[in-house]
Amino acid sequence: MKTIKVSDLRPGLRFDKPVYVDDENLLVPENVEIRQRDIDRLHKWQVQAVRTEGKPLKELPSTNKNSFLQKAFSTPTQQAVIDAYSSLASEMQDVFERVRANTNVKAVEVDAIVDRLLKLLTQRRNEVIQLILYGLQGESGFIENAMNCAVLATLVGQNLNMVQHKLIQLATGALLHDVGMLRIPQAVRAKTGELTPDEVRIMQEHPLHSYRIITKEMKFAEEIGVAAYQHQERWDGQGYPRQLSGRNIAPMARIIAVVDAFEAMVSKRPYRSSMIGYAAMRTILGDNGRRFDPDILRIFIRTMGIYPIGSVVLLKDGRIGRVVDVNGSAPVRPHVKIMIDPTGREYQRDEGDVVNLAEEKDLFIARAVDPKELGGAGRKP
Repeated sequence: MKTIKVSDLRPGLRFDKPVYVDDENLLVPENVEIRQRDIDRLHKWQVQAVRTEGKPLKELPSTNKNSFLQKAFSTPTQQAVIDAYSSLASEMQDVFERVRANTNVKAVEVDAIVDRLLKLLTQRRNEVIQLILYGLQGESGFIENAMNCAVLATLVGQNLNMVQHKLIQLATGALLHDVGMLRIPQAVRAKTGELTPDEVRIMQEHPLHSYRIITKEMKFAEEIGVAAYQHQERWDGQGYPRQLSGRNIAPMARIIAVVDAFEAMVSKRPYRSSMIGYAAMRTILGDNGRRFDPDILRIFIRTMGIYPIGSVVLLKDGRIGRVVDVNGSAPVRPHVKIMIDPTGREYQRDEGDVVNLAEEKDLFIARAVDPKELGGAGRKP
């Protein structure tokens, strides 16, 4: 990767590849403008340089390969969600940097972030889901993983009818589940090759670090610390750190295990590509009681649908659309907003109809579509 001095960054600058703060933390995805607030954050964190494999783009391309898909993220409502999410990510970055530096972080600071995140999810549920699965263009670093897991865990908790204070504990545990990673040596955490046995042992200590940070340093309740401590345990007893199995694993930890695995699949890391939501869901479904609690898994599927919100799908009649809502009682029959008609005409203003497949009995999804397939797929009217 190339190194670029922060002093050389300017608002409006874009690159054809993602730009990273470090080996894991994303600054901006490809083709997304760097904003003044991004530069200000770097100065605040005392970051001297960023890294990218890309080249700077001097002007907007005449056609973006997913331009019509990205229209879903250019509405005033979605832009407000993006801004709110970015603001929360900035605050979480500050929290994590202080944890990394062994500087005191008060529980009330994290509580404020969780409160705002849950309010955003209450107000704009579908827009938030669409953003974290597709609006980030598959780019998710340490901060995004934490926030995305908090969102997904909260959705599952709501479907389990958790009382509010338990829901807040779940969201907090999910947000902080990997905070112990900040106490793992960077050389081990960022290694892309196979870990040595000693490095595996060091990595497997991170849940214990998370527990101590959450309960001893931040002074959160024991339940929140245990959720983080046990999130790498497996239903079949083959996890770590204590090889717990089945219902010996705390319920909140079982939820975080599922959403963390799903989020990792749909998020691109520097060393691998992401799965589309449908492929990730199919992989999760194939667990067969090895890693995840089957009951939690069923709730997760009912929550997200087989085709999660934001998924691009090809319908039986040749139309292409994106999933805008799920039917909990019919996970394979979501609400789909049409983006391209059967003749290949693209709806330029995102004005296509919304089809509820639960009501259209003769219509079904032929297959999921990777957005990367859609370059040049549509034609202008």
